[in-house]
Amino acid sequence: MSAIPAAGSYDGGASSEADAAPQQKNHAVSHGETLPSSVMDLFSTEQIWQTWLDIEAALALSQASLGLIPAQHAQHIAAHATLAHLDLPALRADIQRTMAPVLSVVHALAHACGDEAGGYVHWGGTTQNIILGGRVLQMRRVHRLLLARIGRSLETLAALAETGADVVMAGRTNRKHALPITFGFKVASWIEELVRCVQRLRQVEPRTFSLVFGGAIGAMHTFGPDGVQLANAMAERLELGSPLVHSRAMLDPFCEYVLVLSLFAMTCSRIGNELYTLMTDEIGEIAEALPEGVVGSSTMPHKDNPKHVVSLIARAAKLRALAAPALEAGQPSHEGDSATNQQLYGLIDEACPLAYDVAVRLDDLLALIRFDAVRMRENLARSADVIASEHLMMVLATTLGRQHAHDRVHAAIREARRDGSSLADVLMGQPDIAAHYTREQITAALDPARYTGNSRDIALRAAALARNLATDIAPRVA
Repeated sequence: MSAIPAAGSYDGGASSEADAAPQQKNHAVSHGETLPSSVMDLFSTEQIWQTWLDIEAALALSQASLGLIPAQHAQHIAAHATLAHLDLPALRADIQRTMAPVLSVVHALAHACGDEAGGYVHWGGTTQNIILGGRVLQMRRVHRLLLARIGRSLETLAALAETGADVVMAGRTNRKHALPITFGFKVASWIEELVRCVQRLRQVEPRTFSLVFGGAIGAMHTFGPDGVQLANAMAERLELGSPLVHSRAMLDPFCEYVLVLSLFAMTCSRIGNELYTLMTDEIGEIAEALPEGVVGSSTMPHKDNPKHVVSLIARAAKLRALAAPALEAGQPSHEGDSATNQQLYGLIDEACPLAYDVAVRLDDLLALIRFDAVRMRENLARSADVIASEHLMMVLATTLGRQHAHDRVHAAIREARRDGSSLADVLMGQPDIAAHYTREQITAALDPARYTGNSRDIALRAAALARNLATDIAPRVA
C-alpha cells in the first residue's frame, strides 16, 4: 500500500465544479403552491451534498472490497458520510472560499473521519464523477415517485373508461362531428398513450441510471487495472448500471431522459387540452368538480372557470420546452466540457421536479373530472341524423357498390339539408333504394347508438391495461 495521500486528492477541476455548484432552489409552482417536500428536498443544496456523500461512501466501501484501502477506514468513512456528521456552517463558508463544492465536502468528510481514515476519503475520485453520480441518485428517486403518480392517474382513467364505456358521444375530427363513439373510447386513447409514457420511462432506466466513474477523463488512469472492477463494484452497491466507456462526454442517456419527460408532458398536454375544450360552454361535456367557495372571476360573478386543467397545460408546456435544450446539452467537446455540464445539471434540476409536478397536477385534475352524459347526447343530436352516414353507406354498398353508395349518400345529405327534409325521406324517394330497403332499415342504419364500433370493448380493455400497469408500478416505488 502506498503512502496515505492528503485528504481528498483533487483532479484540478475547480472551475467546472464551481459552475456545477447547487444553488438553493424554491421550486414554486402556480397559484402559490410548492412542490411536495419529498421532491423539493431532493434538489435542495443539502440533499445534493448528501448524494455526493453517498457516492463517497460507495467509493470507499467498494475500494475496501477490492483491497485498495483498509476495510476499517472504509467503514469509518461510510459511517460518517452523512450531513449529520458535518459542520454545515463551516462547509458553506468553505465553499464560498474555494468555489469548489465537492472539494469542500470532501475536506469536511475527511475532517469528520479523523486523520487516519480521512486520508482515504475521495481516494482517486474526481469531481465530475461525484457530481454526476449524485445527480443520477436524485433522478432515480424522483423517477420512482413519478411512476407512482402516473400509476394513480391510470387508476382514475380506468374508472372513467369503465363508467363511460357505453356513454355515446360525438367523435370529432378536424373539430367537427365525425362518427359516434363512447366516452370510454376517448379515455382509452389517453390510457394507452400514458402507458407508452411509462414504457419509455422504464426503457431508459438501464441507460439513465448508470454510474459513470472513470476518473478525470474516463479511462480510469488513477485506478489502473482495478478501475473496471471498482466501477462495477460501486455500481452494484448503488444498484446502478455500469457502462463500458466511463467517458464524461457521454451525456446522451441523461439528455434522453429529459426528452422522455418532454414526451410525457406532451401526453399530459393532449389530455389537458382536450378536457379544456370539452369544458367550454358551447360543448359542456366535461367539468371540474370544484368545492364550494371556489370563485371563477373577480369581476364576472357568473364565471365558473376551470382551475386545475389550466395549470396542468401551463406546466406541461414548460416541461415540453426542455426538449430542445436537452439536445444541445448532449454535445460536449472532447472528453469533458464544463459548459455542457452546466447545461445538463440545470436541465436535470429543472426537469425532474417539474415532471413530478406535472404528474401531480394530472392526477389531481383527473380525480375531479366529471362527464355529462346528457350533454353528450344533446351535442350528438346536432348531427344524429347523419353522423352514422358511414354505416348507411356500407349498408347500401351491398347493392350499389361502395363508391357509388358513398356518392349517393353524400348527395342525399346535401339535398336533405338544402330542403329541410330528412335523409331517410330523400333516400326512400329514390326508386332503386326503396326497392331494396325499408325506411326502418335506413333509420336503423343511421342510429348513432348502433354504430359505435368497438368503443365499448376497447374502453374496457384499456381500463384493464391501466389497472394492471398501475399495480405493476406500485411495488417498484415502495
